[in-house]
Amino acid sequence: MTHLAVIGAQWGDEGKGKVVDLLSPRFSVVARYQGGPNAGHTVVFGGKTHALHHIPSGIFHPGVTSVIGPGTLIDPERLLAEIEGLAAQGIEVDQRLRISLRSHVIMPWHLGLDGGYEARLEEQAIGTTRRGIGPAYSAKMERFGVRVADLARPEELAARYRAARSMGLAERLEALGETMPTEQAIQATARQWWQRLGPLCCDTTDLLHAALRDGRAILFEGAQGTLLDVDHGSYPFVTSSSTGAGGIPAGLGVPPRAVEQVVGVAKAYLTRVGAGPFPSEDDGSAGQRLRQVGKEFGTTTGRPRRCGWFDAVAARYAVRLSGIDALALTKFDVLSGLPEVRIAVAYEIDGERCETLPAVASDLERAEVVYEDLEGWSEPLEHVRCLADLPRAARVYLDRIEELAECPLALVSVGPDRTQTIVPGGSLLEDFGVEATR
Repeated sequence: MTHLAVIGAQWGDEGKGKVVDLLSPRFSVVARYQGGPNAGHTVVFGGKTHALHHIPSGIFHPGVTSVIGPGTLIDPERLLAEIEGLAAQGIEVDQRLRISLRSHVIMPWHLGLDGGYEARLEEQAIGTTRRGIGPAYSAKMERFGVRVADLARPEELAARYRAARSMGLAERLEALGETMPTEQAIQATARQWWQRLGPLCCDTTDLLHAALRDGRAILFEGAQGTLLDVDHGSYPFVTSSSTGAGGIPAGLGVPPRAVEQVVGVAKAYLTRVGAGPFPSEDDGSAGQRLRQVGKEFGTTTGRPRRCGWFDAVAARYAVRLSGIDALALTKFDVLSGLPEVRIAVAYEIDGERCETLPAVASDLERAEVVYEDLEGWSEPLEHVRCLADLPRAARVYLDRIEELAECPLALVSVGPDRTQTIVPGGSLLEDFGVEATR
């Protein structure tokens, strides 16, 4: 069985949760390799909406092991609340979830730093989720981060705590109006966290290698979008980890050859949360309509998302960067009722045509978009299950997306529920036991 990665091909919020949930029954393991509670994956089935942040979207399927890998960040309080919420719905989390002992922990001071930095930056703020992601990854790289395994070892936790203080952390917090917790308070909190999370923790790298050795299929789940990648995204308006397929080996401890196929998830339009360049953003009535019809409000923060038109330049960049084999296009139904739909096909920067993502965010910020305008369609798509039943204009739009992104479509979502999905004949997903819809 081939191993598959499902990653975001835009600025996040693409609908990865639905795609991973749909595919999960075909896999033995679903593994998250980066990010933390800044992620927000939504899964809808049986008339209920489920919001996930830490936990992989395979958690709803018996027999599937959900792994939170070494490259992720854990906020124990939020993770425990998420576990309890799922358990209250009858989901056997204890049997299905495993957490890496090597994952880093978002400590209380990371939350204080994140909020304080954003407030201090004011108009220059990045627009983070204020979940402590940046400071926790920074501490990891500075080598005084706290790992999950440290929660069970008071001497290790004390060493990390004292190293943080020696680096001036208490003074930094005080300057931001925050207070450094005492070592005694942190030790007490760590004991409580470990008592509840310890039974779920293990060497997940060993777990994954056992799956590889036994020929059991693994689905690798990305948390944020490719354009938020710390190295390859619209820096500095990015997250703090490697979000593309290239982050999987480092984030999970598996060899690169384990990533055999890649599906990129993209909306039929484009959204972004927080600050940063967004060339195809629509500030007018069309953008407002996309936000309202698409219910574009952050799963994690509740903030309204910025909305605009599908950007083929950015999509093609993501396809090339991660070697995406096929795209899963979501929220296609949201475009119904628009008299015209637009696709960004190129940029003009300082009078020169550009057909790739520039390296400098300020160049992208002042880019003028070259659009291709296509005829819209009025028919609702929520009940369509076959490409042949789509309106002609909708088919033309999909064909053009494939051409401009230089990537075939594996799936088209026409609603939030699992069942509201079109799988074309010949789709990559047929190799994973997903039947084409007819």
